[in-house]
Amino acid sequence: QVQLVESGGGLVQAGGSLRLSCAASERTFRAYVMGWFRQAPGKEREFVTGISANGGSTYSVDSVKGRFTVSRDNAKNTVYLQMNSLKPEDTAVYYCAATTAATTGIATRTASYDLWGQGTQVTVSA
Repeated sequence: QVQLVESGGGLVQAGGSLRLSCAASERTFRAYVMGWFRQAPGKEREFVTGISANGGSTYSVDSVKGRFTVSRDNAKNTVYLQMNSLKPEDTAVYYCAATTAATTGIATRTASYDLWGQGTQVTVSA
């Protein structure tokens, strides 16, 4: 089974940037829609952004549009999340996820994703 491993989290001041990476263990990753989710303390896990299998389509929630960019390098079995202009409210554990089901769109529900990474903490100080 494909394993996903996130990296790149950390502590950053408001207005700063971070780039998260999510490396997949197998080449079958290339067929999967990938999503980034986040979960803040006491809150439910929420969809942030996603990217189609070939990287041609992306979708992001309004709160991160213009600040976060998702991309993928299928040759490296890796998906990225570039986060700019970070705000304290972006503080959360960030997870990458994959949906192995055949799909024509980018799902936003957690239940649509069946492979998950372990998460990486992002903390934005005011």
